[in-house]
Amino acid sequence: MKARLVAVGERAPDWVATGFAEYQKRLSHWLPLELVEVAPGLRGKGRDAARAMSDEGARVLAAVPRGALVVSLDGRGRAWTSEQLGQRLEHWRQQGRDLAFLIGGPEGHAPEVIAAADESWSLGPLTLPHMIVRLVLAEQLYRAASLLANHPYHRA
Repeated sequence: MKARLVAVGERAPDWVATGFAEYQKRLSHWLPLELVEVAPGLRGKGRDAARAMSDEGARVLAAVPRGALVVSLDGRGRAWTSEQLGQRLEHWRQQGRDLAFLIGGPEGHAPEVIAAADESWSLGPLTLPHMIVRLVLAEQLYRAASLLANHPYHRA
């Protein structure tokens, strides 16, 4: 099983990219994680935010691997503890499908993306910068994988 993170936005700050790369490397033997960045929709004076979100949604869905189980990151989704995420990861493994995690743009996901998602995951009630969500997602996937492997990384 492999995972792909499809994220709206380009050029993460160096400290985010470095942190993400560290967890990506740690995950490599348990759950290879690929990052695919998609261009944000055009916003600004005189531009339609709904159109920008729709354009982003089309690019996000185009980047999802065929047959992948799709998990959207959304504040309205289900919040899981690290242990529950480990259980979800095991459940996903048993399905034998690759995973696609989706991070939307400033307004969130387009309705088409929400409709295409098999599951929706909330990182909690806080509003987080989307670039930081990449890092949190990678760390939590590593934590969940380490729990399943009885690795001592998680000491709760």
